[in-house]
Amino acid sequence: MKQLTGAEIVIECLKEQGVDTVFGYPGGTILNVYDELYKHSKEINHVLTSHEQGAAHAADGYARATGKVGVCMATSGPGATNLVTGIATAYMDSVPVVAITANVGVAMLGKDSFQEVDIAGVVMPITKHSFIVKDIKDLATTIRKAFKIAKSGRPGPVLVDITKDVTANKTGYEPHTPEPITRSTDKIKGKDIDKAVELIGKAKKPFVMVGGGCVTSGAQSELMEFVEKIDAPVCDTLMGKGAFDNNHKLYSGMVGMHGTKASDLGLTEADLLITIGARFSDRVTGNAAKFCKHAKIIHIDVDAAEINKNVKVHTAIVGDAKSVLEQINSKLNKNYKHADWIKHINDLKKKYPLTIYEKDLCGPSIIKSIYEQTKGDAVICTDVGQHQMWAAQFYNYSKPRTLITSGGLGTMGFGLGAAIGAKYGRPDKTVINIAGDGCFRMNVQELMTASRYNVPIIEIVINNHVLGMVRQWQTLFYGERYSATILDDSADFKKIAEGMGATAFTVTTQEEFDKAFAKALKAKGPVVIDAQICKDDKVFPMVPAGAPLEEVFDHDDVKNK
Repeated sequence: MKQLTGAEIVIECLKEQGVDTVFGYPGGTILNVYDELYKHSKEINHVLTSHEQGAAHAADGYARATGKVGVCMATSGPGATNLVTGIATAYMDSVPVVAITANVGVAMLGKDSFQEVDIAGVVMPITKHSFIVKDIKDLATTIRKAFKIAKSGRPGPVLVDITKDVTANKTGYEPHTPEPITRSTDKIKGKDIDKAVELIGKAKKPFVMVGGGCVTSGAQSELMEFVEKIDAPVCDTLMGKGAFDNNHKLYSGMVGMHGTKASDLGLTEADLLITIGARFSDRVTGNAAKFCKHAKIIHIDVDAAEINKNVKVHTAIVGDAKSVLEQINSKLNKNYKHADWIKHINDLKKKYPLTIYEKDLCGPSIIKSIYEQTKGDAVICTDVGQHQMWAAQFYNYSKPRTLITSGGLGTMGFGLGAAIGAKYGRPDKTVINIAGDGCFRMNVQELMTASRYNVPIIEIVINNHVLGMVRQWQTLFYGERYSATILDDSADFKKIAEGMGATAFTVTTQEEFDKAFAKALKAKGPVVIDAQICKDDKVFPMVPAGAPLEEVFDHDDVKNK
């Protein structure tokens, strides 16, 4: 049996798990691990980010783009705590990430030592599990367990904190082949499948709602078969984008606060809602007590804790979405027809289309241009705000893992790090981050990371010189009192981007944007396009917070009111 140091064991365990890329930032307590990374640089590529939060977001973006576990590293104290926002982002959206941190030596724990933080305790509420390793004999087992927990069932982040003496000590090491991760099927019950099939058979107005669980489970082919068999319209949540082809004739658009009127109003009329891999978040349901009040609800989810948590359902099937749909499809022995219902939803789509109201450069026109020039074949990352909703509304996602965005936590500054991670995970794809000017400021330093490694990502800053989504709320609901939302400084994003080593453009018209984006698509390194739009452009449709979906309104409603 080989005698290895703890640092060597960390690297060997990462190699066991097939890890090819790690995002991180070194420091004193984790130096032993970084010394080993140096020796294994041909096997594991380390990407030095500009901030630990960027490393966490990059690991997250890598995981979302590939379906593999993303890995980030940081030193103790502030290094570890700088990962927290990224870990929480991954947790809220069920993304498999393993964060490896180092801490002070065992003898120094609990003494307020230099750069000592109980990071395992800090992240306990925002991880599937957190470990602190104080004995080298536990190290290999713990790392293997961390990867298994991150990938299995409902995925999520796991943190492994290792004391510095453990990284230096030696123990015997034997390589292991990772245990295969099997789909969660043990709680799928035949009677639940039969009940769902019975409800589907009786429905006159069925509607399917697709969530992120369909993306995670790789259920797109089973989902397509299911939808076409039951002949039902389909809406998706923000996290479910791409699981069902947005160009399909049965697709009605995104649902929720900024969903289409066809989806929001259609759901209020449905007599059966089949929800697959979604958790009924408040941004989707509006007033949960009034959500789908005319419909019976079937809820399919891998996590039993989500059943009846936010919305009471009539029947539930707990298990992996792909496996559940396979079983349901096998029992749907005829194709159902709902011609009148489908026609009604199509009429709503025609009556209330997503519309570009502005005459020149605006968020929707930018997204439309991106879609047309990439032919819908790109990985789109976003930050959070108006630009995020425009990216969800006006880019038609036909494949899973092509929209990478912070849904549950709503993390401003997420997109740039995530785009870097996504590009490392999918080097064959065009990767674009769509940001607002408020978000761009939060982690702009990651442009230096992209420049250092010459990562060819495109950063689109939809720049309205305000915190756009918050201003929209202030306009509609706060009497136009624009408290702390005007970004009227003299920052020149083109100069900032060029100063960080990126190619940059400033555009003020649609023609200028189209030309700049065409050049960006051919560039060999990072490109930033600062696209200046009106500060009062808004995202429509919209459901007021806490209101039922039927209260959805759009630009025309506001104008006529």
